Amino acid sequence: MLPSAEPIRELHGVTPSDLGDEMLASTRPLVLRGLVARWPAVQAGRKGADSIARAASADAYLRRFCRDASVVAMLGAPAIGGRIFYNEDLSGFNFTSVHTRLDHVLNELAAHRGNPRPPAIYVGSTTAETALPGYLEENPLNLHPRDALASIWIGNQTRVPAHYDLPDNLACVTAGRRRFTLFPPAQLENLYIGPLDLTPAGQPISLVDLGQPDLERFPRFREAMRHAQAAELEPGDAIFIPSMWWHHVEALECFNVLVNYWWRQSPAYMDTPANALLLSLLSIRDLPPEQRHAWEEIFRHYVFQADEKTAAHIPAGARRALGPIDDDTARMLRAQLLRKINR
Repeated sequence: MLPSAEPIRELHGVTPSDLGDEMLASTRPLVLRGLVARWPAVQAGRKGADSIARAASADAYLRRFCRDASVVAMLGAPAIGGRIFYNEDLSGFNFTSVHTRLDHVLNELAAHRGNPRPPAIYVGSTTAETALPGYLEENPLNLHPRDALASIWIGNQTRVPAHYDLPDNLACVTAGRRRFTLFPPAQLENLYIGPLDLTPAGQPISLVDLGQPDLERFPRFREAMRHAQAAELEPGDAIFIPSMWWHHVEALECFNVLVNYWWRQSPAYMDTPANALLLSLLSIRDLPPEQRHAWEEIFRHYVFQADEKTAAHIPAGARRALGPIDDDTARMLRAQLLRKINR
């Protein structure tokens, strides 16, 4: 029997004005019960005696902001059980992505509200202001001074496998319910991550089906579950997911809406570290062992344990890439890399 996930730490009675570094710069996840309970979107998502009535109310509220914006919708057959994943041999996916108008997606979701075995319908990570102009003004969350990107997620009973995001993430449930299961970054090897360069939605995902884990194929997943944390969120609740924490997200009702805010605790000039990983696979992984170990030491010295002593022996004006990096230095380094890669 698998270990049960521990509950994520919760705070109750937190309002948007209470948000600060203690919560939003944490390295541990946190559930904020009722954070956005006063949003009109949440009030609409709570109306009705059952999930179908609440779905109709939340749907009607969203339609007020629909124009003719196009979104990307993921559509899967009922047989996939809502799991957004790969096909059998991991050469492609078990869903089809289509560009369509958001109101068409809402019509399709409405058509399957009473269906006990619906197709998977999922709109993920869509810029809220583009898809639903005016929605954020009516449902505000001021995260200043953080330059946060607000996205909206809409769908039925879908499941997104465990994945990480580089930015910090504050996710707010406005309709339906969602179950979050989180794993610390150190559980990477126990989550059996799939391909890095062919992914369902941009980020590498765990190949383990959290609903039916195959422990013969993925035996180390048992250890991952010993470190797992989980929470189920209602409309008005929010969860803070720190950068690089793996998170599995399951939408539990026939209509679910989530708004999330992403921001990075790093200068704007910094590229995604995933680029460095791919370049390292290309240029380091298959070196002879002794050379690979030498490069491990170089990375330790210049990157992972770099401090003020690393380049102290070089005059400050001559340190270039080893000195403080600003926008100009970043452009210079990027241009050097492009020349070397394209030679």
